[in-house]
Amino acid sequence: MTYVFPPPKLVTLPVRGSDAAFPVHRIYCVGRNYAAHAVEMGHDPDKDPPFFFQKNPDNLLLEGLDFPYPAKTDDVHHEVELAVALGSGGDNIPTDSALGCVFGYAVSLDMTRRDLQGQMKKLGRPWEIGKAFECSAPCSELFPADQIGHPDHGAIWLKIDGEFRQQGDLNQMIWKVPEMITYLSELFTLQAGDIILTGTPSGVGPVKRGDRIHGHVDGVGDLEVAVV
Repeated sequence: MTYVFPPPKLVTLPVRGSDAAFPVHRIYCVGRNYAAHAVEMGHDPDKDPPFFFQKNPDNLLLEGLDFPYPAKTDDVHHEVELAVALGSGGDNIPTDSALGCVFGYAVSLDMTRRDLQGQMKKLGRPWEIGKAFECSAPCSELFPADQIGHPDHGAIWLKIDGEFRQQGDLNQMIWKVPEMITYLSELFTLQAGDIILTGTPSGVGPVKRGDRIHGHVDGVGDLEVAVV
């Protein structure tokens, strides 16, 4: 087959302990999945059903690379999250077998142009300009589930220049990983290569050029990113 221009390079994530790379298909992000963060953003966690937005695979920023402060914003926020990478998928996946779809886990950041997202919220418009910009999803290497298991509790935190900004526990997620997989599979045909960002604890806030961000998830690992 010939193309009218060279096709884009396949986006992949490195896998701890392997020379094989993980090809990324889609990135789904769940919003307000920690109760304290939902309250922080002005919502009632007991009433809101789960909702998702998407980032693009090429929004991923690989570990070791700097995060470039994006254009058209003065208010970029950090959100540390557990990332779930699927090794298989399907439709209407039962919750009790959903973890069988998981290949592994990573530490990720959902970087957000909060001022632009806020404008879109007020106008009732999609969030893409606030969420799905270049390098908006820094991500660590993947840690295979057959090596680390399926973390469902343990600290998740973020520091900037050594100071805690976000602190929570994976057991505080409103919608657990199996439930998120099931819910998504009722709306989309999930596939191997899909990544789910599972939400962030409270404490989100702005970053500035020169900051050094350190995200951590117990049982998974760490991610360090410089803002430039």
